[in-house]
Amino acid sequence: MIRGWLQSLQVRLALRVAALYIVAAVVVIVVLMSRAYDTARSLGDQELLLRANDLARYVTAGENGLPRLEIPANLSAMYQPPSGRDIFAIRDANGRIIAAAPPRFGELVAGWPGTTSEPVRFDVRLDAEPGDFDGLSISRETVTGLVSVSVGRSSAGAAAAYSLMRKFIHDTIWAVSILVLAALVVGILGIRSGLRPVRNISEMAAAIGPHAMSVRLPDKGLPSEISPLVTAVNRALDRVEQGFAIQRQFTANAAHELRTPLAIITAALEEIEGDDDFGELKADVARMNRLVEQLLRVARLDAIVLDVTGVADLNEVASSVVATMAPWAVARDRTIAFKGFRDPVLVKGNRHAIRDAIRNLVENAVLHSPTSSEVLVWMSADGRVSVADRGPGIIAADQERIFDRFWRGKGVQFEGAGLGLAIVKEIMNAHGGRVSVENRSPDGAIFTLHFTIIDRENEKLSGVSPANKPSL
Repeated sequence: MIRGWLQSLQVRLALRVAALYIVAAVVVIVVLMSRAYDTARSLGDQELLLRANDLARYVTAGENGLPRLEIPANLSAMYQPPSGRDIFAIRDANGRIIAAAPPRFGELVAGWPGTTSEPVRFDVRLDAEPGDFDGLSISRETVTGLVSVSVGRSSAGAAAAYSLMRKFIHDTIWAVSILVLAALVVGILGIRSGLRPVRNISEMAAAIGPHAMSVRLPDKGLPSEISPLVTAVNRALDRVEQGFAIQRQFTANAAHELRTPLAIITAALEEIEGDDDFGELKADVARMNRLVEQLLRVARLDAIVLDVTGVADLNEVASSVVATMAPWAVARDRTIAFKGFRDPVLVKGNRHAIRDAIRNLVENAVLHSPTSSEVLVWMSADGRVSVADRGPGIIAADQERIFDRFWRGKGVQFEGAGLGLAIVKEIMNAHGGRVSVENRSPDGAIFTLHFTIIDRENEKLSGVSPANKPSL
């Protein structure tokens, strides 16, 4: 099943679109995370630089001429316990500590190398203070000269900022995922809509058969990718139709060419008396005549649209077929029984074609019935004509194939070319009906023609409740 799905163009396109959306979403999320952390770090550095500048502004010269730090109380409170989240240390050009909070940080900074105008990052851990500190050191010009300012902040404070950033990224990932899912659904619907012409063309192509060879696939308003394929298929159908026409013409010509000499041979044989071998020759010629007649019927059905606008009485047509074929069946040591109705059973159709269909079924039943057996033909008030025999029956696997042209079951030794039942099916299709077959108990088969009867009151096609079949 999965392999079948993967062979679908729609599924393949949907999977590729899904993969593209997923990759794009991952790239967007990774870039967003990178930019977010870079932005958070940049903002932190900007804040530390501002603090360093503020501290440098408050460096003044003391009474002894040495630099000292005089900061407002509110700013000083930021670097005093219990806050403990911010640290700083200021050194003069000689490396002497001007001010530091806490003092332990000043001791560490005293041993660091000198700084420049470019910030230098650091990470430290103070024994007396909880947690780690990260910050930067930078040189700044003051009224007393160049000083080095080192400012830092607790990692706990940065962790809170990064926690907010992670929450923002988490929410962003959900939002991007929903947008990607929505875009994927829209993309799949777009693919399905885009492939609708392909499905419509496929359905139309599937409906083209031997009896609809003149139908062509529409080539207007199609996507440019599909149009060449449709054009190629239509050209192939042109060639196939031409081949069918040549085949039908050959069949009709061959049947016509054989019909006259066979008629002459048949007439000549009827005037000659002979032994058993001569009788077999007559039988062979009769089979050839039957084959030629069937070929002509097939050719007419293929070449000419059957006129089914007339009205036919199934009861009258079936009874006339039985009356005509009864002597032929008796000559073969079989009999034909008929059960009909007094009232007409009217259907829309071609009387001669319906007669051919019933005749083929009766002929087929007689040929497949054992000697001294009876073929039963009966009518139903709902427009069914059934023909039952006592032959070998038909296995379930062959009950559909027996209506194919020239098909003969394995081991079949009866005369015929496999065209009779195919002709019956063609005639029923032309009438909008169908032919069915079922096995008969204890042996034999029942073939049934299903027509739609005419409502004699309203002159419209309608159904009538089925009549009871005779006991078989």
